[in-house]
Amino acid sequence: MARDIDNHLLFEVATEVAHKVGGIYSVLKSKAPVTVAEYRERYTLLGPLHYDSAQIEVEELPVTDPHIKQTLDSMSSKGIRWLYGRWLIEGAPRVLLFDIWSAGHYLNEWKADLWNVAGIPTPDHDSETNDAILLGYLVAWFLVNWFITTVIVLKRRIDVTTIFTTHATLLGRYLCAGSTDFYNNLDKFDVDAEAGKRGIYHRYCIERSATHSADVFTTVSDITAYEAEHLLKRKPDGVLPNGLNVVKFQAVHEFQNLHAIKKAKINEFVKGHFYGNYDFDLDNTLYFFIAGRYDCGFHYYAGKTQSYTVETLKGQAVVKQLESTIGEVQKKVGERLFEYCARYPNTDHHGNDEVPTIDELIKPADRVLLKRRIFALKRDGLPPIVTHNMVDDSTDPVLNHIRRVQLFNKPEDRVKIIFHPEFLNANNPILSLDYDEFVRGCHLGVFPSYYEPWGYTPAECTVMGIPSITTNLSGFGCYMNDLVENPTDYGIYIVDRRMKSVDESINQLTDYMFDFCAKSRRQRINQRNRTERLSVLLDWRSVHSEYSKARLLALKRAYPDYVGEKVVESKMKITRPMSVPGSPRSLLLTPGDLGSLQDANQDISYFELGEEET
Repeated sequence: MARDIDNHLLFEVATEVAHKVGGIYSVLKSKAPVTVAEYRERYTLLGPLHYDSAQIEVEELPVTDPHIKQTLDSMSSKGIRWLYGRWLIEGAPRVLLFDIWSAGHYLNEWKADLWNVAGIPTPDHDSETNDAILLGYLVAWFLVNWFITTVIVLKRRIDVTTIFTTHATLLGRYLCAGSTDFYNNLDKFDVDAEAGKRGIYHRYCIERSATHSADVFTTVSDITAYEAEHLLKRKPDGVLPNGLNVVKFQAVHEFQNLHAIKKAKINEFVKGHFYGNYDFDLDNTLYFFIAGRYDCGFHYYAGKTQSYTVETLKGQAVVKQLESTIGEVQKKVGERLFEYCARYPNTDHHGNDEVPTIDELIKPADRVLLKRRIFALKRDGLPPIVTHNMVDDSTDPVLNHIRRVQLFNKPEDRVKIIFHPEFLNANNPILSLDYDEFVRGCHLGVFPSYYEPWGYTPAECTVMGIPSITTNLSGFGCYMNDLVENPTDYGIYIVDRRMKSVDESINQLTDYMFDFCAKSRRQRINQRNRTERLSVLLDWRSVHSEYSKARLLALKRAYPDYVGEKVVESKMKITRPMSVPGSPRSLLLTPGDLGSLQDANQDISYFELGEEET
């Protein structure tokens, strides 16, 4: 039977389909519109079923495809529960979610099969590994309606072609967490021994097997490709940069107006947090923020919390109450002023002025009410550094670090800090902003990560026109350094954590933040305009072509007789903006300055670097 290569089906498997945990969710959600536009109903996302999130994010649909229905009916007869429907996001892709523990009675059988086929041991106590095995076998069962492992799919001669994309390596995360000189020693690690010492050897084996079994192996950045070559022992076939859905405005001033609107919302929150203890000039205040993993200004993480602190809730409540009272008094004053002025020409003045006195406008009852609100605003002590009651306050690493450097929001502190340990959303009772709205209202994002395979947070800043600090050890930093002549001119500050010592990197980071504070308002506005121009480099409509090349390469390797040559385009480079003086570009290569999938499709050695000039 002839294969229809041009109308192939695309299944994307991930653990965060319709379930927000980390960055993979953002990748899937933002990439869906361009993928659906290319594949239509031939694209389906597969993942585990989480009932709490699925009932909010997924609209259940009847299964109309007879082949899919037959397979799912067969699985249902064996006790497997699943949900098929439409993911309620832009693009509305089809999703198929499996209740993995409805297959829990097959776990030991599948573990034995994994050992027989791949020689991978799997301990009973590792719940994450158990979840991965259940999901992998359920996906394979769905694809071929039989018990076959997804990890070693090529050994089973299944008529599919596979792409494995790693967004980070498991061993890399553990090694970086151990404060090792990671990137300068990548070629020296005994990977089996390092994984064994950390109790993750079985997980490492699964990841490495998936890497070597796929038709095409890709990563999300050049620096992760460099890492994967040494830790997973396979050179990636290409880099698939992460993108975002970019909304372009008709006029430049529109996104600047959005910045002002969202900044005003943050100002309201800051007033409730600080006013009553002391105040400061909000027009002369800059908002820096950091967001990321809990184990890795404003701090924005997801930590273990119990509730909002009483001080935080009270501060917001009394400020809102004061604002409401002033609004009522203003309304009464306006009515009295209008009444007085309207009646003035028709009354016997007896020496009264044309304009009423303050006592005629603000009555004693109004004064009493205002004084009560003002006295309620007064608070003793210092503004809290955290908005929530933490489950384990004494051992929390973020709070302990804040205590160590003694950033307690004292009046004389030039830097004030607020730690918000939960995800933001518009229903938040103290800061009613979604994360992207919050980012728009800030001035600078600070993300000096040591291990950042891509870096969605600085990328999100860029598409919203907000300058950010990143490093040359992040995928995003390397990506921008590769495509932009001088990233600093565009509001992308790249800290050198590769060639500098820790103290030198800290000094460079400090200099970047201090220099940003020294900019005038006009300079910051101009820089935001330049930052927003880079959004085209991160638009899924631009970077999605790399995914198409990866799929083409996978089809070409699996079915060489059916796939012809395709024309692919080359990269462009963004030059310096005309509004700043020129500056030389650093000649230092960051790890993984590599080629692209274009090279792979043209049978060029992907990891071949040019000779260094002497």
